[in-house]
Amino acid sequence: MSGNTVLPQGWMQVTLGDVGEIISGGTPSTAIPEYWNGEINWITPADLSGYSKKYIIHGAKSISKLGLKKSSAKLMPKGSVLFSSRAPIGYVVIANSELCTNQGFKSIIPNESVFNEYLFYFLKSAKKEVQDAASGTTFKEISLTKFSKLRIPLPPLAEQHRIVAKIEELFSSLDKGIESLKSAQQQLKVYRQSVLKAAFSGKLTEKFRKISDNEKGTCLPAGRLEDKLTKNTLRQAQGGITQVAQGAVMPVAEPVEATNKDSELPEGWRRGLVKDISLSIQYGYTGSSSKENIGPKFLRITDIQDNNVNWDDVPYCQIDEQSKQKYILDDGDLVFARTGATVGKSFLIKGKIPESIFASYLIRLKFPKHVNDKYVWYYFQSPFYWSQIYDKQVGIGQPNVNGTKLGKLEIVIPRTVEEQNAIVAAIESRLSVCDKIEESIEESLRQAEALRKSILKKAFEGKLVAQDPNDLPAPRPGVWFVYVLECEDGSYYKGFTKDILERWKQHAMGKGAEWTAKHPPRKLVHWEEFTSEHAAVQREKELKSGFGRKWLEREIKAGQTRQAGEPASILLVRIKAEREKNKKNK
Repeated sequence: MSGNTVLPQGWMQVTLGDVGEIISGGTPSTAIPEYWNGEINWITPADLSGYSKKYIIHGAKSISKLGLKKSSAKLMPKGSVLFSSRAPIGYVVIANSELCTNQGFKSIIPNESVFNEYLFYFLKSAKKEVQDAASGTTFKEISLTKFSKLRIPLPPLAEQHRIVAKIEELFSSLDKGIESLKSAQQQLKVYRQSVLKAAFSGKLTEKFRKISDNEKGTCLPAGRLEDKLTKNTLRQAQGGITQVAQGAVMPVAEPVEATNKDSELPEGWRRGLVKDISLSIQYGYTGSSSKENIGPKFLRITDIQDNNVNWDDVPYCQIDEQSKQKYILDDGDLVFARTGATVGKSFLIKGKIPESIFASYLIRLKFPKHVNDKYVWYYFQSPFYWSQIYDKQVGIGQPNVNGTKLGKLEIVIPRTVEEQNAIVAAIESRLSVCDKIEESIEESLRQAEALRKSILKKAFEGKLVAQDPNDLPAPRPGVWFVYVLECEDGSYYKGFTKDILERWKQHAMGKGAEWTAKHPPRKLVHWEEFTSEHAAVQREKELKSGFGRKWLEREIKAGQTRQAGEPASILLVRIKAEREKNKKNK
C-alpha cells in the first residue's frame, strides 16, 4: 500500500518486518535419501497451485530432522503465514501445523500486533505490489530485504478481526454467486452437446421432413424451410434456457430428448465416411514461421484458441508460389488438429481472411457443393464424432489421428443438402441463445473478480467496517503505552505497558495491580503512545501528579480523552500548551 494513503484514526502505517519475523526456506540435497520422507512437513509453491483453502497442513513431500538440519529450511510454528516469493509470486496460505518451506517463500511468523488472517488477506491484496518490487532475469523474485520493507496498514487488533469477518462474509456471498455462474457454464456445455446429439440423430428436423413429405416428395426452397424451422427452434430454445437475472443463474434445461440408439436414423439418412464426402484430405506445409512479413500467413494449431483465430497474431512463412497455391486456405475449408493435446479439434475457415497457408500438424478437408461445410463442422463438435476420435487416436505423450483415420470416421448424411442446411439453421438458432448467455456469464465472472479486489482495497483503506474509538491499539515493537482505568468506585488507576490489551485483561481479572484487585476496573478511559519506556514512565508520573490528576478529570468530563478517539499526538500538544499557560498564570 502506498505510503501516501490517508489512514483512519487509530491506524498506523508499518512494514511487514514490524509485524513479524520474516524467514526464507530451503531444500535439502535430493541426492541423500536420509534427508527425505521424514516427519517434518515441507511446502513448495507447486503445492499451492490450484489450492484454494486458507490453511495448509502438509505438502506432497516431507523431510527428516536431519534434512532440516542440513539445509537452510527453518521450522515455523502453526499460524505462520506463507507467501510464495518466486515461480510464481503471490500464493498465500496459513500453516495449520508446524512446518517448513523451500526457498520459494518469504514466510512471516506474526507477532502479537497482527491477526494472521488479516495478514493473509493483506498479502492477497498486495500481490501486484510485490510483483512490481521483484527482480530477476530467469524468473522474478522478491528479496527478504525488500519484502520486509513493504508497508502494511495496521488497525487496532479488534478492528483487524472485524475486517477479516466482513471480508469473509462478503467473499462467501461472492463465492456462492461464482459457483452458480460456473454451474451454469457447465449446464450450457451439456445443453450444446444435447443440441448436437439431437441434430445428428434427426430430432431437430422432424418437422422439416414432414413439411417436405407434405410437398409430395419435393423440397421447398431451402430459405422457406429454414425460415419455418428457425422460428420453431428459436421459440423452443428461448423456452428451454433461463437467462441470468438479478445476479441469480437459473438451471438450463435440455432442449430435446436425445436418446435414440446410434444405429437408428431417420428414413432417407445414411451412414458414410468422412473421405466419401470430401474432395480432399491434405496435410499442411512443413516450414518455419516468422514474425517478418516474408510470405503468406502460416496458420498453426496454437493459433486456434476457443474456436477463434486472431489473424493479427498469426506469423508468416516463406514459400514458393507453386507450393503456396497447393496450401492456400479458402472459404469453407475445414482444418483439423491431428496431434497433441488439441487432437480432434477443428476450425472452419469462413469469410475473408488474410492470404494464408496451414502448417503440417493440421489436416485440411475440402468439400463439394452438395455438402454444407458448416454441417460437417458442427458434426465435428458432436458426441458422435468425439467418441470416434477417442477410439481412433494413438500415442500417449502426443496422441494423434492421421489423415487415413480421419477419412475413415463415420458421419451421418441426411437425404438432401436442404436438410443439411436446415440442421445448421436449427443448431445456430439454439446455440446463438447459448452464446448470449455465455457472454453474460463471462461478464458476471469478470465483475465478480473486480468486486473481490474492490473489497480488499476498501478493507485496507479502512472503508470496509466502522472504526470503534474504544478499540485498544495493538502492541508494536518499540511502542509503550500509558493508560488510565476508571474503577467501579470512581477512582482512577494509571500505569504503563507494552501490551495494553493484555494488561487490561490482567486488571479485569484482579491480577494487574493491588489497587485494581481491591477496586475492580470498569473501563479503560485513556491511553497515550510513546517510543521509549523512559518517556512512558515520565508521562505516568505526570498523570499521577496534582496537575495531571486535574487535567485528566477535566478531559474525561469534557469527553476529550484518547478513549473518545483523539490522537495522542494532539493530546500532547494541548498538554504542553496548558503547561505554558499555567506557568504564566503563576
